[in-house]
Amino acid sequence: MKVLMVCLGNICRSPIAEGVFKHEAAERGIDLEVDSAGTSGFHIGEAPDKRSIEFMRSVGIDISNQKARQITHQDLEQFDIIYAMDRNNLRDLQGMCHKEELKPKLKLLLGFESEPSRQIVPDPYYGEMHDFERTYKLCKKAADEILPTY
Repeated sequence: MKVLMVCLGNICRSPIAEGVFKHEAAERGIDLEVDSAGTSGFHIGEAPDKRSIEFMRSVGIDISNQKARQITHQDLEQFDIIYAMDRNNLRDLQGMCHKEELKPKLKLLLGFESEPSRQIVPDPYYGEMHDFERTYKLCKKAADEILPTY
């Protein structure tokens, strides 16, 4: 199973989600390939935001070797599921789909939440460290919900 996490710049939310899912899958003995990308090319080649790295280190997960990249059309073909962190990124991904049959693999990471306002992983970029902690907790909740289905 190959899973791709997607946010706007690939330096905050999606690297955290990638780190959480890799860690949790390994802890549970689940064979899962996880990567992340951004819908924009703002930060190509950069490491995750230093606050993302710092917070994830505090919970025992090292994401410092990740490098930001922009999603490609090949990603849409190669990954089994592509999780967007919010509706804007989901719409961007849907707009990239050149084949209708690829669209069902595009999902919100928190799409299992029944209330639409709870289906969003807010961007912590302009926030404080507690916002990065919130992102981590939401990604962990998603992993707890999603990984048992793999």
